[in-house]
Amino acid sequence: MDDKAKIGGRWLNRLAATDRPLLIAVLGLPLLAGALLVAQAMVLAGLLHRAIVEGAGLTTLLPQVALLASILIIRIALGLLGEVAAVRFGEAIKARLRTGLAADLLRRAPTWTASKSSGALSSTVLEQVEALDGYFTRYLPAMLQAAILPIAFAVVAFSVDWIVGLLFLISAPLIPVFMALAGWGAEAASRSQAAALNRLSGRFADRLRGLVTLKLFGQDATETARVRLASEELRVRTMRVMRIAFLSSAVLEFFAALGVAGVALYVGLTFLDLVNVHSTELTLAAGMFLLLMAPEVYQPLRLLAAHYHDRASARAAVAEIERELDALPGEAAPLAAVATAAASTGAATLELRAIALADPTGRPVITAADLMLEPGARVAILGASGIGKSTLLEAIAGLRAFGGDIRIDGKTLADFAEPLLRQRVAMLGQRPRLFAGSIADNIRLGRRDADHAAVRQAAQLARVTDFADALPEGLATLLGEDGLGLSGGEIQRIALARIYLRDPGLVLLDEPTAHLDAATEALVLDGLAEFAAGRTLVVATHSQAVAARMQKVFRIAGGKLLAAPKPVITDRSVGAA
Repeated sequence: MDDKAKIGGRWLNRLAATDRPLLIAVLGLPLLAGALLVAQAMVLAGLLHRAIVEGAGLTTLLPQVALLASILIIRIALGLLGEVAAVRFGEAIKARLRTGLAADLLRRAPTWTASKSSGALSSTVLEQVEALDGYFTRYLPAMLQAAILPIAFAVVAFSVDWIVGLLFLISAPLIPVFMALAGWGAEAASRSQAAALNRLSGRFADRLRGLVTLKLFGQDATETARVRLASEELRVRTMRVMRIAFLSSAVLEFFAALGVAGVALYVGLTFLDLVNVHSTELTLAAGMFLLLMAPEVYQPLRLLAAHYHDRASARAAVAEIERELDALPGEAAPLAAVATAAASTGAATLELRAIALADPTGRPVITAADLMLEPGARVAILGASGIGKSTLLEAIAGLRAFGGDIRIDGKTLADFAEPLLRQRVAMLGQRPRLFAGSIADNIRLGRRDADHAAVRQAAQLARVTDFADALPEGLATLLGEDGLGLSGGEIQRIALARIYLRDPGLVLLDEPTAHLDAATEALVLDGLAEFAAGRTLVVATHSQAVAARMQKVFRIAGGKLLAAPKPVITDRSVGAA
């Protein structure tokens, strides 16, 4: 077993140990039922001996019959309780792990998230976590039973007849040896199958998101064929895992059948006086007890073989989680705890030192930008399209890699925990995303616990109510995905209202009035000026009207950030600066 497999196994065991009461129930109840199995076999063997050999009547046997029925009922109850505990145990671990993985993804830098396939990440949180269920609910209890019960049963049988006990002690250990040989192959095949599942999930999710683009470029048939090939690859790898799992079961059944047949043959020949290695006669009760226990010695091993592939699937899922997240998640602090730790309040300071930025193709757009903003400053950044305005705002918000040094409140972006940075900085890009739901629901994404009054106030400040109140259901009007049914300017105002629900110290806006007419732009800027009071505001824009509202204006030229004169607007519709 390699180091990664050992680390993955220890990580799984740590997850199991997080809920000790349920873990004790899941592992202990089957062992208790196994102990009662010995008592059940003894009572049943004694009952048969008294009925057949001693000729005892029904009334004489009633206490033993009642005892046997009681043991059966208790074993059934223990089995039921064990199943319920196992299901709750597995669900609790999966829920806790999914919550931790989601929190871990939210803590990651957006640049890291953008480099990953969203489909593969969602598959990791959903399918790969689900693949761990069998390990906790079936494999762990089966493994403990297989480690303890066969030896315990063999020792009990040894006390009754040393030859049968010796047969159990010799044959039983052979089964795990051959199972392990088959299991190594199953684990490797499961790892390939898990990787194929993640690739298929990622491909399907990404292609579904870009379905319109694929249709426009006539690539729908090609992508359908590729998805079909990926599905076929997953089918082949899944069947490979199943073949190895069946091989493991066949090996187990072969040795178990030999062991049971050997015990039955020995007991039968002893009763026929063809084999006699005892100084005393083998009684019917002893023989029946050995025959009843023979299958039960191998039953825990059968159970382990049936669920051994759950271990291989879990190991493969752990490897896939580690591959997608670059490391196995540890015990991380809740997001709420991180977000409230040492969070600054009020307007933020912003300092840029020798910032260098490149576009996605690697072409330098900014080579040496320097800027120092005091708390409460309002700044406009002008420049031609493609000059780097949006790229600069994304770098300040921690959404893009950059060279140089960016400090907010005297701290570098690396010093901020991701939730702290998101709490301190708010950014509105040129293409805000709306989701299927009501207008109010989309605004409330800015602060989930906001009440209706706060949502409406933000909507009024962003001039969303100007068009929403004309709709039959107002802010409760349902929207399609990506704001289907609204204009670009209306979408921009809803996204702006989201920011108004928050309390950031630094607000970054990228062309916030690009789709608005002059009159509406003036009203939106009035609301923005009201919200920006006591906050630091940086706006990238082409609009001279927006620049005129700011305290300072900078222009990007020649890869540098240069001070520029403030535009003078005489049109009354623009409003006061």
